[in-house]
Amino acid sequence: MDQITTILLLVAAFQIKHLVADFFLQNAKMIMGRERYWHLGRAQHAGIHATFSAVILAVFGAHPGMIITMVIAEFIVHFHIDWGKARFSVDRNLTPDQPMYWYAMGTDQALHQLTYILMIWAYYACVIWMDIPA
Repeated sequence: MDQITTILLLVAAFQIKHLVADFFLQNAKMIMGRERYWHLGRAQHAGIHATFSAVILAVFGAHPGMIITMVIAEFIVHFHIDWGKARFSVDRNLTPDQPMYWYAMGTDQALHQLTYILMIWAYYACVIWMDIPA
């Protein structure tokens, strides 16, 4: 498979993973109270993301050390992006009828998508430039 095809398939896989993990698999326990820093539901949610990313990276043949490093980093980043959005939204009592609610939601989603672009770049940095086997 050529590099462009692999990149596009990775982008598609992360997009589908994000849709499922962020919108279909979240429950009330994961959402309610997320503005508190130590929140088990947010950790579970970030763990779902990390687990699915590990599966995607494994399917694409990533080295186990690369998978572990990337999913730990994704867990930490996802946990903090969601905490920041929750803190911002709760501090301002935002509701879906307010534009700022949607600005926060859009920023949250954009940061997650940028995380996937960075993960794909890191995959290629390791595989191609650093000659680490996939």
